[in-house]
Amino acid sequence: VQLVESGGGSVQAGGSLRLSCAASGVTSSVKLNRMGWYRQAPGQQRELVAGVGSGGITNYADSMKGRFTISRDNAKNTVYLQMDSLKPEDTAVYYCYAEVIVLTLEGGNAVDTWGQGTLVTVSS
Repeated sequence: VQLVESGGGSVQAGGSLRLSCAASGVTSSVKLNRMGWYRQAPGQQRELVAGVGSGGITNYADSMKGRFTISRDNAKNTVYLQMDSLKPEDTAVYYCYAEVIVLTLEGGNAVDTWGQGTLVTVSS
């Protein structure tokens, strides 16, 4: 499975951006379980932004609640992140994540899969 992000860019504080992450390589034996978005600002560790399970249950980092909305379209194997009321401290590289389940005769193996990241820059 490959994850390709899009939608990053530069925006002024208070503005909005919508990130998309499309997964390719999904088959009857290669499934997407949990998907989400992480971010990494310069000099900082990668942190969770939001996640969504295959059934649609979501979770958010506290600082993103009320401003960011994660959603997924299982038919398109795509996860989205709507970011509103952006702040300069939201500036980071945003990475798409998917827990890929590879089905075998013995069961299923989970593989953590990451996109290459998309840069979001919020200016004051």
